[in-house]
Formats: sequence, C-alpha cells, structure tokens
Amino acid sequence: MPRIALVTCRPGPQVSVDRDLPVLVGALEEAGARASAEVWDDDGVDWGAFDLAVIRSTWDYSWRAGEFTAWAEKCGAATRLANPAGVVRWNTDKRYLGDLAAAGVPTVPTRYSAPGEAPDLPGDHEYVVKPTSGAGARFAARYTPDEHATAVRQVERMHAEGLTAMVQPYVRGIDTAGERALQFFGGRPLHASRKGAVLTPGTPYDERKVAHPGLEPWTPAPAELAVAESALAAVPGAPELLYARVDLVDGADGPQVMELELVEPNLFLWLHERSLPRVVEAVLAAAG
Repeated sequence: MPRIALVTCRPGPQVSVDRDLPVLVGALEEAGARASAEVWDDDGVDWGAFDLAVIRSTWDYSWRAGEFTAWAEKCGAATRLANPAGVVRWNTDKRYLGDLAAAGVPTVPTRYSAPGEAPDLPGDHEYVVKPTSGAGARFAARYTPDEHATAVRQVERMHAEGLTAMVQPYVRGIDTAGERALQFFGGRPLHASRKGAVLTPGTPYDERKVAHPGLEPWTPAPAELAVAESALAAVPGAPELLYARVDLVDGADGPQVMELELVEPNLFLWLHERSLPRVVEAVLAAAG
C-alpha cells in the first residue's frame, strides 16, 4: 500500500481553496493508497515516510520562492517528488520563457527587468507587467502607453520586494479567443479548458484578481496540441513529468505559450470529473 503525500499550503486570505484536493485524496484512498494532504513548510512532516510526494496546491510559493525551491531539494532527496526538484527550480522563474523561445517554441515575447535595472516599457502598444515569480495574477497589470508613470511605480514596488519584472505585449487574442489551458498527466494529454481575460484595463496591480474567469471545457485544435507538446519537449534535461499545464493564447501567427506550469497547476478536476480515474492511475504508477 503506497504512501502518497499531496502537497499543499496553509490556508490564508490570499490563497485560493483547492477544490480538487479532498476529492483526489479520497479517490487515492479508495484505490488502495494511504494518501494525505501535507503542508510544504510544515517542519513536522517526515517526507521520507512517503513513497511519493505530489506538489498540488502550494499556491503561496511565489512569495517565498527561495524557501520553496530549498524545500523541493530537501523533499526530493528524501522521497520521489513530482515534479522533480530540478524542474521546480527552473519553472518557478518565468525567465524559462526565454529558454522556450530559444528552442523555437512560439512564446509571448518577453523582456525582463531585475532589481536595479530600468524597465524597458513599450511606447506604442498595450502591455502587461508582472513578476517572474508569481501566481494567480499577483502583481500583474495591463497598461496603455500613456500609463507609463503608473507602470514604472509598479516595477519600483516589485524591485523593492526583490522581484524581477517581466514585460509582455498584451495579446489581444485573449479578448476574443480567451486563454486555453492544456493539461497533461502521466505523459499524455488529459483535458483542456478555456477562460476569459484576467487583466482588465484600469485594475490596480495589487488588487486581487479572479484567476480563472468564465472557465469552461475546451477541445484543443491540432495546432494548440503541437505547440504544447513542443514546449514540453523543450524542458531542459527532458525530465519525467507527472503533470504539466500549458497555457496558450492566440498571437498573430497562431498559438503562443503564455505560461508553462510544471510546479502546482490547478487541474480543474471539478470541471473535468471524468479525468479523475486517469489521474489516480498515473499517481499510483508513479508511487510504484
């Protein structure tokens, strides 16, 4: 009987509730595993007592990225961690988009501004500013060129907190076709969803946003699957991934990668209930 930890975080006002977590724990128990939800920064957890630790909803990690990656290294040394600590380290910093672009994967063009560096903000089109370590649209905002001063103040605030800023053109395809999330589990496509635009004009960067507005099931087109699979193939070292989510938007030449979620992607199993048995099967297989 394998022991499986589904790794989460402590509840709090800035942390969303993981609707899938109790359902997945129950389904794994019914399948014969000893499963439990465990908090990643709980020093009382003996990670070596588990056959597998699956990162699920550690949705406070972006505020403490250094601590979280150190925990992943520690946990990965004690048991099998999914996804592996090396993947966690690479994927918690959105500068990975540069690696994907260098590998030929269509991605949303991105520039970066580390603390101490002046931001290079567009003067002729709408754009988005957000941190390289972030989740749930935290510290993200959409600007027009005449809002330059406000955008600079946001970058200064982020730099003061030690965050690197990233600047991307606002992809207008989001307003019409939305953003698509293609989920993979056990190395195979699992299901897909589509949501509306998260960033509306004039919303302050430090205001809490609805992370998944208008979420609905989606059937991905062949071109979307091709881009998603090319992104997964470009992950350095070709690691074994238990799960992955590829977020796509429509650029001028077709689908582009907005984000590649390999750490703690929301699976939306509450929207795709028929995917639960496949997830359970893959987790049990990973636990040996």
